[in-house]
Amino acid sequence: MSIFKKPRTYIDSRVQALNMKKILAISTLTIAALMLTPMSIGPVTSLLNFNYAPNLSYVQLGPLTTLPQGLPLCKNASLGSIVCYSPSFIKKAYEYPSTATIDGAGQTIVIVDAFGSPTVESDLALFDSLFGIPAPPSFTIFCGNSPKPFDTSTCPHVNINTNPMHGVFSWTIETSLDVQYAHAMAPGANIVLDVAATSSGNAINEAEAAAIAAFPGAIFSQSFGIPEIFLTANNGQIMQAQTNYANGVAMGDTFFASAGDTGADFGFGTEMSNFPASDLHNTAVTGTQGLPYNATGTLTPCPTSTPFSCTSGLSSYHGPCVLGRTVPPNCVPDGYGGEQIWNEPSFGAATGGAPSIIFGVPSYQTGLGLSARGPDVDYNAAIDGGVLVVYGGLGSPVLFIVGGTSAGSPQWAGIIALANQARASLGKGPIGDLNPVLYGIYHSARYATDFHDITVGNDQLVGSSVGFSAGTGYDVASGIGSPIVDQLIVDLAAA
Repeated sequence: MSIFKKPRTYIDSRVQALNMKKILAISTLTIAALMLTPMSIGPVTSLLNFNYAPNLSYVQLGPLTTLPQGLPLCKNASLGSIVCYSPSFIKKAYEYPSTATIDGAGQTIVIVDAFGSPTVESDLALFDSLFGIPAPPSFTIFCGNSPKPFDTSTCPHVNINTNPMHGVFSWTIETSLDVQYAHAMAPGANIVLDVAATSSGNAINEAEAAAIAAFPGAIFSQSFGIPEIFLTANNGQIMQAQTNYANGVAMGDTFFASAGDTGADFGFGTEMSNFPASDLHNTAVTGTQGLPYNATGTLTPCPTSTPFSCTSGLSSYHGPCVLGRTVPPNCVPDGYGGEQIWNEPSFGAATGGAPSIIFGVPSYQTGLGLSARGPDVDYNAAIDGGVLVVYGGLGSPVLFIVGGTSAGSPQWAGIIALANQARASLGKGPIGDLNPVLYGIYHSARYATDFHDITVGNDQLVGSSVGFSAGTGYDVASGIGSPIVDQLIVDLAAA
């Protein structure tokens, strides 16, 4: 029996939305689990606007006083041992280059979220302090629906205790995740948080249009979406969003969006994609988990000091290090372990990944055997194997373990900030519309050098009959795979 409760969300107060986010909270001595909704957004319908009201379970923790040691071997009284990653483990697994070599300097990452978070700045500062990451050159809060967007007093004023409508609490967690992990992957890049006044499609579109005009050549991360089944009668809203993306790529912008957390059918029994991930100018990010997958309660200490002697799935590491330790040492990350399609039945979660029911096959996906637009790339999304996020919105700062495809979009944005810095050093502009370049690499001799081909697992949500399996090369559950970052940057710079 899971300790999670599945959130219920409604469109026009009637339609249950099925995108979910799993988040685990961890303190020095105690780990608590909770489930949140990742706030899918989408167009206004003819039945008026939609609102989200997540029904979530969480445990408020005491003040964060010390960083848990023994990472990634965390421990929970209810779940037992559980995998949790700091930025250094993620960066080592995906082979990010040293920040002494390249760190995203001169580039701008725009994080698009609704409502914002009252503690996002202090959360980022504490996150940087905990993990030894320098502060970004600039952190700008951009009020995208305001006539004075650089005046932060015109942004929404969030109080998670008095304004529970529209999933505000979930958006505040999302905001901290997105800002912290885009920054962690590209610590030299400027970070912009584009805050939409609400989670409605109109508000998101308007806020994004303003940021596109204000920050040309930026990389945009969108850790939200809506199942396409809700959009089939909303051509106006889709066209508004598509106009934004077309205008953005014409200015050198790159766009990422999360593929969703509830399998190939979002629980509807019909395969479909998540929007805006299915837009042709967005790079759709699906999810992986470790291979092998260490089910909760099954992790063991790593007693050896030999590199690559132990694995938590995604990460290979060495010790000696033990479970749940609160004094040094942590395990030492060595590199990549293995990945499979993200599908965690015990948490009721699986990556999105299916052909679109709205958009046809774009030119860059021809020859892949697709009947419609499919997802593009992959990244770690496991809950048991999630990333550590600082959050202060509950009063005292705590750490959360966060999973879901929401985690992949901002980290991919960080990768492109590194690539654009490399391009700038060669006298080139930002890469802009990314997908044609990615599929050019896929069809080249460099594919196996730049990507991990995910060949194990499926995205069939527990209880559903619909899903797709991984295989050699491209598949809709994992796209073309997860990145080998230092090598991928070489080819993105050369493109």
